Amino acid sequence: MQKSTAMDFNRYSLDPSTYDEMFLPNGEPREHSRRLHETLTNLSAEDLGNIQERVTRSFSNEGISFTVYGDEEGAERIIPVDCIPRVLSGAEWQHLESGLTQRLGALNMFLEDVYNEARIIADGVIPVDVVLGCPQYRVEMRGFSAPHGVWVTICGTDIVRTNDGFRVLEDNLRVPSGVSYMIANRKAVKASLRILYRGSQVREVENYGRLLLDCLRELAPRDYSDPTIALLTPGVYNSSFYEHMFLARELGAELVEGRDLLVNNGFVYMRTTDGLRRVDVIYRRVNDEFLDPLAFRPDSMLGVPGLLHAYKLGNVTLANAPGTGVADDKSVYAYVPDMIRYYLSEEPILANVETYLCRRPDELEYTLDNLDKLVVKRVGESGGYGMLVGPHATPQERDEYAKQVRANPADFISQPTLALSRAPCLIEGDFEPRHVDLRPFVLRGRETRIVPGAFCRVALRRGSLVVNSSQGGGGKDLWVLED
Repeated sequence: MQKSTAMDFNRYSLDPSTYDEMFLPNGEPREHSRRLHETLTNLSAEDLGNIQERVTRSFSNEGISFTVYGDEEGAERIIPVDCIPRVLSGAEWQHLESGLTQRLGALNMFLEDVYNEARIIADGVIPVDVVLGCPQYRVEMRGFSAPHGVWVTICGTDIVRTNDGFRVLEDNLRVPSGVSYMIANRKAVKASLRILYRGSQVREVENYGRLLLDCLRELAPRDYSDPTIALLTPGVYNSSFYEHMFLARELGAELVEGRDLLVNNGFVYMRTTDGLRRVDVIYRRVNDEFLDPLAFRPDSMLGVPGLLHAYKLGNVTLANAPGTGVADDKSVYAYVPDMIRYYLSEEPILANVETYLCRRPDELEYTLDNLDKLVVKRVGESGGYGMLVGPHATPQERDEYAKQVRANPADFISQPTLALSRAPCLIEGDFEPRHVDLRPFVLRGRETRIVPGAFCRVALRRGSLVVNSSQGGGGKDLWVLED
């Protein structure tokens, strides 16, 4: 039986205004993508289809799912995954790693500052109303100093690339998710492309759990090598519950809900079949407002009464600290390059996306006059919710959104519609370009650690710029090569 014809990129479209992750503008493969390109073009459509099927089946068998809130069909879905990896050179990754380390350092210093002396406000670098008016600024944290100055232990930073280079789209500092997808993507794709994987000298990401465990141990209040660590989850109905189970296994931590913990005499204890056991570190995946009903929302059934008090006494470590959301607010984001200059006396290695703050009258009017060209976002939203992609919206949708912006300008920012880089995906048996971004995970204990990989998100709908899985996006593996 004759083997079916090998795949090719003859119908793959390149756009000079959009950076392609695999190809140069002249259609030649980029140097670090040559081996991947050669492998793909030597595979038949049947072979590649089988690889895609195995990768998809791997996610289904593992139950790697997410929840779409408000979805009439009921929510629980297997995340779509594309079998073609995105490839970065070692030099590109080194640039990202340096910029991410610098950025998280400044963000931790900012949090320590604004909850204490607030020098950055007094010196006029960032307006007081931007910080104190942020809904995520927690007055309960004033006067508190985080252990070793580490407010943010786990950061998921979203990075995009255009023809002008890499840019930070946003920082996720509260309860960042997606790292389980990074590792699951790697496991699935590596198993299906073993020869290519070994020959490409791809750097590993499977040690993420060990690196996170090292960071959590370093921040424990008791100075010994084996502190008790618990992962606090809102429960099985949370959209990221699969990830909570995955990370608890990776860390060797107990997966607990609020009802499994209690505070006694300023210490946190876990209920076990052998009685109470003291907990030293809590990796919390519960949002601030639900964390402690005595400190935040009194109607919360997800948190632990007295937990914040125990944290402030230094008897337990919370990762991440309550109050970190003020540093990933989309209005505060605009000032991160200034934070880097202020605290570190360095120029930012990774640039921000140009951002207009609608709280400023002139930038509000610019936004309203150019809604058809801009992306407009609510400052406190995430996951692709509450945003308007102007060029893809109808005139009626833009008019309705403009009313919301005018009603509360401080709640919105706008940014240019970026030509996000594209990477090849297998779509209905053919290679097609789709827009992508990256979410690397930056860990901070007494030093910064970053695994050489990321959750690479992809906008699977043709023409879409929205990569969030809750909005129709999917994922693919990221290969960082040894140079």
